[in-house]
Formats: sequence, structure tokens, C-alpha cells
Amino acid sequence: MNRSAALCRRRVTVEGIVQGVGFRPFVYRLATEFGIAGFVGNDARAVFIEIQGSERDVEAFLWRLRADAPPLARITAVHAEEIPPLPGDQGFRIAASRDAEGARTLVPPDVAPCDDCVRELFDPRDRRYRHPFITCTNCGPRFSIIRELPYDRAATTMAGFPMCDACAVEYHDPADRRFHAQPVCCPDCGPRLSFIRLPYRRDGKALTDIGTEVDTDAALAAAHRALADGLVVAVKGIGGYHLACLADDERAVGVLRERKARAGKAFAVMARDLDAARRLAEIGPAEEAALTGPARPIVLLRRLADAPVAEQVAPGNPLIGVMLPNSPLHHLLFALVPGAPGPVPDALVLTSANISDEPICFDDADARTRLPRLADALLTHDRPIHVPCDDSVVRVVDDHELPIRRSRGYAPTPVRLPDAAEPILAVGGELKNTFCVVAGEHAFASAHVGDMGSLETLTAFERATAQLTTLYGVRPAHLAADTHPGYLTRDWAERNARGRPLHLVQHHHAHAVSLLAEHGRLGEPFIAVTFDGTGHGLDGAVWGGEVLLLGRDGHRFTRAAHLRAVPLPGGDAGVRNPCRMALSHLRAAGIEWTPDLPPVAACEPVELRVLHAQLTGGFGCAECTSMGRLFDAVSSLLGVRHRITYEGQAAIELEALAATAGGAAVGASQDRASGAAGDPVAATRTGPGTGTSPHAAVAYGPGEEEGQTGAPGAAHRPGMVASRTLRIEVGADGVLDPAPLFTGLVAGLRAGVPVADLAADFHHAVADAVAEAVTAIGAARGIRLAGLTGGVFQNVLLLRACRDRLAAEGFEVLTHRVVPPNDGGLALGQAAVAALRVNAKEE
Repeated sequence: MNRSAALCRRRVTVEGIVQGVGFRPFVYRLATEFGIAGFVGNDARAVFIEIQGSERDVEAFLWRLRADAPPLARITAVHAEEIPPLPGDQGFRIAASRDAEGARTLVPPDVAPCDDCVRELFDPRDRRYRHPFITCTNCGPRFSIIRELPYDRAATTMAGFPMCDACAVEYHDPADRRFHAQPVCCPDCGPRLSFIRLPYRRDGKALTDIGTEVDTDAALAAAHRALADGLVVAVKGIGGYHLACLADDERAVGVLRERKARAGKAFAVMARDLDAARRLAEIGPAEEAALTGPARPIVLLRRLADAPVAEQVAPGNPLIGVMLPNSPLHHLLFALVPGAPGPVPDALVLTSANISDEPICFDDADARTRLPRLADALLTHDRPIHVPCDDSVVRVVDDHELPIRRSRGYAPTPVRLPDAAEPILAVGGELKNTFCVVAGEHAFASAHVGDMGSLETLTAFERATAQLTTLYGVRPAHLAADTHPGYLTRDWAERNARGRPLHLVQHHHAHAVSLLAEHGRLGEPFIAVTFDGTGHGLDGAVWGGEVLLLGRDGHRFTRAAHLRAVPLPGGDAGVRNPCRMALSHLRAAGIEWTPDLPPVAACEPVELRVLHAQLTGGFGCAECTSMGRLFDAVSSLLGVRHRITYEGQAAIELEALAATAGGAAVGASQDRASGAAGDPVAATRTGPGTGTSPHAAVAYGPGEEEGQTGAPGAAHRPGMVASRTLRIEVGADGVLDPAPLFTGLVAGLRAGVPVADLAADFHHAVADAVAEAVTAIGAARGIRLAGLTGGVFQNVLLLRACRDRLAAEGFEVLTHRVVPPNDGGLALGQAAVAALRVNAKEE
């Protein structure tokens, strides 16, 4: 008998992101193409399939199942077993969803409208013309509307909108793009858009509506008029409300800053389309891919000098956060309403609807209470948001996305762990909080929650953890938290452990393991450069300039190198005042506080006296090895930023200044040695390890005239020689001493070296020290895998410089591409460490 024609039947389960992405319709069409009998359906664990046909057709079907899966699907496993054929079984059908035991299926993230839906949105002949909620199986809201699994309309916030007859026909037609698309709807079956004009109120009390428009075009026309009049409009998006105003209206942006209590931190801008975005910032192919991808994140771009935006959008920042419309409603906001006079904007400030440091507003009842303090009007709708999801933020580094905030469009896509573990809830850190749930071999990193400094954020955290654990049917048997005794997240975990084991994970260890986990490299010997602002050290000091060594048992680590400790005067007050950290480093380097130095001049005499007493007696000081605080100190020393109004401001502005040095960005690929064109700074440097490098420490010093002999290849100005070097000394004990760095910076300032050049070469000096330290550790231990993690590595100039130097020394270098290097990635690391401990049977 011809084996290829023999009848066979297979029972198949498909795991991964396979619900809410058009997978069942895809299977139906594929089976029909092959003439295969059977059925497909959803359960809470996977997509289940039974197929019957000739062995040749069944094998071809299974190959196409993976190869041609829908664009939003992500298959993690396909299991097929042969079962007896059912004689007479004919045709293929979609079966009713059912319950199932075991791990739940993966929930897809929210994605932007597909090109087909956008075309229909603006096609007057289409019945969904200008419908703000147009969607299909390939696009639209998913995570933010799912209440439970399996993913069916009744389990989403669309349950309250029964399909009209026309939508029902499409929904049940296997040949239609909306076949089993759960959010499918049209103007006849809702949801509904409305515009509500509210008087601005500081007390936040609920108010009576003033002027409500419920027709789509009337609501949009009213929103356009309000924006044109300089008002702030709260817009209900996919994952929550945003506050919108015209991006080029200086007064409106100023009002928005005042209402949000947001002093200097940049606002994001939504551009009408890619052409409008190109008028705001430099956009290369990789940036375009990030902007136009299904996640539609905010992409940090270099702002054009003549960008048509108000100065207060991103004051003092050469970067601007740009995103494109991520919902049909946003597309309509940038389009003329038929019959209305316009105008329509090219770009809007679009920022989370909240007071700074509070969670995003997403609930309609909450909106009526909170938003009158912030907005003049609401452009809203009646589809509930079940899970709030703030905008994601990325930078593009050499064609790859570097996550800064991982939320809408990415969460809750999991990271796969090497081995299944008992259920774990890792509560994350204090700033940029996310949490992580481990179910089996999957670690589900949550969407961005926020900074844990208020009751509102704690409430949002509790609600979000309950939602995600319920969605995946997880009852955590273990909890994980940071070792910091003052973190609210640790306190919450201790109060809610209720007899369950609580795994305390050191802050920088969590950073290191998060990087290994996202790359699937857990269990490999690893050198992790973990640079950030603040982390609780095992010795009680403030850590943050750490090089950690991990072996095959990644739940342990050794502190192999670190920045030399200096006093942090006043704790948080020292963080808010970089000039104080500069004075601490100057004192540690034995440099007198003379009035010509910017941080000295920035302080009042009484402040200087208090700081001197603190640093001399140690009163109110904590020992600090933080690289973030070193960047703050250098920023102040160079006169860039002495006081900050938001986290990381001094370092952000220092990076921006460094990028202007010599007309070229910092990085090992930019050869600035030997008098390279455009580099007016002396460029002799001592390389890491042995030999020399064009990126070692730059030499500065007073006393010789231009043209006199200095270090080989040095370029000189009057009064500048190679008698001092800009470097961080790496000791045999692994201590990185920045004292020579401050000596060189002060000499450079007094020699009249441009501060941009000093800023750039500070970055070089840090990268040199990293390469020297890691090379020595790697040689001693036989390790060639290294990684760069922690919030300091949001600095792209430093990231590239360190990565390129380490690669030149023969290291494979890991950088973040899935979770942020900042504290938004901590929870994944905590969860992975806890899983490793549990599987090793260690508490």
C-alpha cells in the first residue's frame, strides 16, 4: 500500500502566543487547503488540533503550521501524537473553547493597527470608514482587554458589545480577515467615542459635564478645536489615558508641565506619520523599523535643530521621544473631519495622564476624579481597559532596540527559563517598578508599574499582580525581592509571604541574571559589569559600580571589582544635588575646594561648611561605589548640572555634551587618536591590558607652549601638555580609583580644554577601566562571556565604547534587548535567581 496515501490522524497541541492572533482561522484555512479533516480549538493552555488525512498531507500541514504562522503568533512548542483514524470523519471545523489543566497559553501584547485596517479606516466606501475601533485578527488590543483565558470575546472587555449581524457574518467566515477576531466591531455595534468638555479644577472633584459630543466625527472635531485653542485634552488610548496638546504651542506645553508637576523631564511626541516624524528628528532605517513596528514604542531620537516643537517639550535635551499612532483613534486625531474646517496637528505632545510618579489613569470612574486636575477635556470611549499599559520606550543601538521602558506592545511576552520551576512572584525594585511571574519555564515580566513612592502606585502594583497571576492561574509558592531593607516592595513581600519562602536577591546580582536570562544563557560563567545609581550592597554600603563574577550556579556571585567608595553626603539629598557628590569626589582625590571649580561655586558658603563637616566626620554619609553618582559628580564638575529635577538628569545632559565633542560621537569605532581630524583634544591613551589603544586616557596639564613635545601623537593647545592623564586606575585588588580622573579633569578645566572634550574623554576613561578590569578577570578565570547592565548603560555612548573595547579583547558581549538595563529589568533577574535556588533546593 502507498504509505503516503495511508490515512493517519494526529493530536496536536501548539503552545506559545497562539490565541488572539488569528491562529485558529489560520489552521482552518491550512487544513482546508490540504483537504484535511478534524478540528481546532482553544483551551487555557494551548491551541488543540486533531487532523486526519494522508500521511503526506498531514506532514506537510505540520511543517506549514510553523513556517506560515500568522505574523503576531509566537510558537514555543508543537506536540504531535499519532492516534487511531476516525473512519468517515470529513470536513474541518473550529471547536468550542474548553478548560484545561496545566500552564496557561501565552497572552499576546497589544499591537498597532495593520495596514489593511488603516486603509479601510480612511476608505469612504468601507463600512468601517472612520470607525475608531477598527481591528482584525492581525492587529489591535489584546493584553489590555483580556480578563481570562481561553481568549474568547466573552472573556474580554468586548463582552458588553454584542456583534451586529454584519460583523457576525465576518466573524464566522473562514475566508474573512476577521474570522474569530474577538475585538471585531463596527459603528453599528460599538464601542462609542465621546468628547467631554470639563472646567479645569485643582481639587480633582468629579464634575458635571459641560458640552458632550457622542458622535465620532463631532467628538473628533471638538477635540481638534480644543487642541487648536491651546487646551489640554485627555485621550483614552489602548492602555490608558494620555494628556495631549499641540507640540509647537509653548504656552500649552508649559501649562501641561505645571499641571503634571513635571519640572524638566522630556515629554513624548506623537507624529501624524513617518514624514511628520522626519521633520522632528533624525531617523535611519533601524529607527524607522522601530517606529513603524507593531509595538509602536516611543523611540528616543536625535532632535533636529529646527524641529517644530516647543522648547519645553524636551528642555536641554538633544533627544526627543517620538512615536507614531498606535490605535485607530490616534490615526483619526491627525486627520481632517469631513465637513469640519480643521486645522489638524502634525504632532502632539502625548504623555501619561497622571501627576508625576503616579500610575497612569485608565479606569473611567478614576478618570472623572483625577483628570479634571490635569485636562480641559476628555476624548474618551466606553470600552473598558482591563489591564493598564503605559507606552514603551526604546533607543536604537546599532540596529537593535535597547529597551528603556518595556510595556505596551511587548508585555507580557515571557522569557523562557532553562528549567520549569514552582510558581514564583518577584516584586521588582523601587523605581521603574515591574514585577515578574514564573509559571513553569516561562517568566512573565509585567508592564511598567511606576515608582513605588505613593499609595496610588502601591495600589496599582497590587491590582496588576493580582491580574497577571489570575490570568495565568498562578498561585505563587515563592516570593522574591530586593535585599534593600527600605524598599516598599520588600516590605510588601514580607507582609504578604504568609509562610511562603521569600528569596532576597542582591540588586546588582538581579541585574546581571536578568541579562543572562533574556539571552537564554543562564548557567554559563559570566562577567557582569553592573553600573547604576543606587543598589543595596551586601556590606551595607551603596553599591553601583560593580563587576560581578557568576559561575555555572548563577544563583551565586562574587564581587570581582568595584568603584572605590566615597561618602555620599545626605543620602537622597546627595542624589538630588550632584554638586555635593562632586565635592565628595574632589575631597577623596585630595583636591582643594577652590572657587574656580564649578561645584564649589554652585554651593552657598553655609552649604560648603555643612558638607565639609559631614565629609570630615562621616555624619549623615553612606559609603558609595555608584557609577551613576560618579557621572553626576563629573557633570557638576564640568558645570553641566548641579541640581536635578528628575532621575538621571545630570548624566543625560553629560552624555549629550560628550556627543558633541570634536564633531563626532564617542565610541571605539571612532578613531580619535593621533590628531584625528576634528579632535582638538590630546589623544594619547594607555590601552586596557597590555599594549596601547587609541582610546586610553587623554593627557592634560599646564606649563608648555603649543608645539612642544608631549606624549606620542598628542595634539596640543597653549598651556596643555601630557603631564597628567584622564584615567581611572584599576588596582590589582579590583578597585577602580577615580582620583586620577578628577586630577585630570581639574587640570583640563584650568587649561581651558573645552568641556565637551572633557566629557567625551571621561566616557573613554570609564570604558578603558571597564576593559582593563574585565580583561584581567577573564584572563584569571578563563571566561570570555561578559555583559553590560544597570541603568548607566542607557547611555549609548558608554555602552558602545565598553562593548567595542571588550569585543576587541575577544569577549562575547551581551547587552539588553528584551528587558531594560535599568531597574525595570530587576524583577526578571529576581525571578530567575529564585527559580535557580528553588531548583537547586536552596533557600
